[in-house]
Amino acid sequence: MRAMVMAAPGLENLRIEERPDPRPGPGQVLVRLRAASLNFRDVLALRGGYGSRQKQAGLVPLSDGAGEVLEVGSGVTRFKAGDRVVNTFFPGWLAGPPAEAFLEEDVGGLHDGVACEMRLFSQEGLLPIPAGMDFLQAATLPCAAVTAWNAVRAHGGVGPEHVVLTQGSGGVAIFALQFAKAAGARAIAISSSDDKLARLAALGADDGINYRSDAEWGKTARKRTQGRGVDLVVETAGAATLKQSMRAVSLGGMIAVIGMVGGPVAEVQLPLVAMGSLRLHGIAVGSRRHLQEVLQACAQHRIEPVIDRVFPLAELPEAIGHVASGQQFGKVCIEIG
Repeated sequence: MRAMVMAAPGLENLRIEERPDPRPGPGQVLVRLRAASLNFRDVLALRGGYGSRQKQAGLVPLSDGAGEVLEVGSGVTRFKAGDRVVNTFFPGWLAGPPAEAFLEEDVGGLHDGVACEMRLFSQEGLLPIPAGMDFLQAATLPCAAVTAWNAVRAHGGVGPEHVVLTQGSGGVAIFALQFAKAAGARAIAISSSDDKLARLAALGADDGINYRSDAEWGKTARKRTQGRGVDLVVETAGAATLKQSMRAVSLGGMIAVIGMVGGPVAEVQLPLVAMGSLRLHGIAVGSRRHLQEVLQACAQHRIEPVIDRVFPLAELPEAIGHVASGQQFGKVCIEIG
């Protein structure tokens, strides 16, 4: 089988290798991967940015894949040959709160990922793909959609009475917008591009703010909620936006801290947190149960993942560069075969 392998950190060190076809052992499922998707996390991993929390040499990258079962090992009861499946980000985290042991089993970081033609999975680390959803769509879900769901629904508890603010037009932001609208909430989107704001409006955003032309967008968001503020900010940028997010959020509101595109170190004004009873809640993707809820929500509300571009496996370095540029609208995917 073919696999894209990072010999050492750096895009220049990505190479296609031929590896022996794997065979499943007890409890394992052999999947012929058909599609994968990229996250900003993959950009960082390919730079070696996670340090000791990732494999630094010989890493097969990417965490999110979908394909069909080729063969199952002894004791496997959840799947059979021919089933269409999508993998979970943390194979051992089935439900409930996170634990250190779960977070040490991430795909595409400490363990090899899905940028390959075949991969073995534990039967517990897979879920069936619903009818009507193709491999590319399913491959967009394990990281970005689960993260957005965790922020908006599992921890945010968003409903029709709430206002949600999303940042940009990456995978997490668009899924957060789609899930917020499916829950009946009002959604405010921010972007550096008026064209992208128009596309976000077409996806359901009720209001939009161009943060490049409005540096005080947090105050503007508060004004557009008649001074009350938004109930949830899906914070995907990090240090560059946290100050304005804190200005936008309502008394007792929540900032779901997810991304670090704008930097990993931020100054936090503690009086604003204390006096505003704010909640800064970190989101570490989610469990298999969260992915199951995402699959059900997509089917129930007819939510279609937004795919920006599709690259072949051999062009993974170019795909990574596209994600790093921040120009995408939605998910960037890899077609494996």
